[in-house]
Amino acid sequence: MQSPLTLSVIVPVLNEATGINGVIGHLRDLDRSAEIIVVDGDPAGGTIRNIADRDVVAVLSAPGRANQMNRGASVARGDTLLFLHADTFLPSRAFNAIRRCLADPEKIGGAFGLGVDSPRWYFRVTEQYVSFRTVLTRLPFGDQAIFLRRKYFESIGGFAPLPIMEDVELMTRIRRRGDRICIVPAKVMTSARRWEREGVVSATLRNWMLQFLYCCGVPPKKLARFYR
Repeated sequence: MQSPLTLSVIVPVLNEATGINGVIGHLRDLDRSAEIIVVDGDPAGGTIRNIADRDVVAVLSAPGRANQMNRGASVARGDTLLFLHADTFLPSRAFNAIRRCLADPEKIGGAFGLGVDSPRWYFRVTEQYVSFRTVLTRLPFGDQAIFLRRKYFESIGGFAPLPIMEDVELMTRIRRRGDRICIVPAKVMTSARRWEREGVVSATLRNWMLQFLYCCGVPPKKLARFYR
């Protein structure tokens, strides 16, 4: 009988001290057997110093989400890697959905639908757009909680060391290889804080512009200036 897949949840963080224990508690409520790895891009460890759960694997990394996620993957022990943003919560049966997906040996990973934690009507439109885009392109973004088999992730070299668009680059590489993923219909719930801080319209237009310019071949190093 095949052993059940084990999961390592990798959470890259920077200045998330006030919310990190809430994310960890949420993950523990979902599945206490999952390994949780928090990777702090702050050399002083400002976030990981505030972690109350002593069973969490807390590590430092060079800043940059790609660097942090690769660092987390390098110490992970699970069969499956789940890359989770610190402001995103998983659906209630997320881990079961991952295991069902990867019960098919031809599937190498996947991601979830996107939900935004705000009652504003605009975000319902955003969610529908993301759902359509993901189904059409098979290119989920990092805020959709990408998960991959660990051995597969290692075999393709992990995330490219880019300052931005590391998630798009990775999933594009996977699609070009012809490897199959699952798109789980259940939605993660991500914070609307960045949209609300920067302005919904300006943040959305900026994101679309960055995606367009990246597809046109503009180097991520140049695009990062606009994102920051």
